[in-house]
Amino acid sequence: MKKKQTSSGNGIVFSTNPSFQWEPEEAARETLPSAQQELRIHLDKKQRAGKVVTLITGFVGADGDLESLGKTLRNFCGTGGSSKEGLILVQGDQREKVLQCLLKNGYKKTKKIG
Repeated sequence: MKKKQTSSGNGIVFSTNPSFQWEPEEAARETLPSAQQELRIHLDKKQRAGKVVTLITGFVGADGDLESLGKTLRNFCGTGGSSKEGLILVQGDQREKVLQCLLKNGYKKTKKIG
């Protein structure tokens, strides 16, 4: 089976402008202050072999800040998990602990969904 070729991601196929110069978009995002972050806390078990995880979505900011928030939450709950692509996963049903930790750290617009 043939593997699908990945594109460069710029979305430009052809340009009629002879002086066209492609400029990549800057990927660096500024992290919003904690009081302005609108985080959502979900309980999820889809595509996880029946295991339950607490999923935190809605984080806007740099990957380093996402990793540090994820580490803080995992340490507070005493469980494992991961942080990637704007999502924080904490193993188990830790919604109450995560909500307490986020409110204590200044994330006032945090909501529990489901």
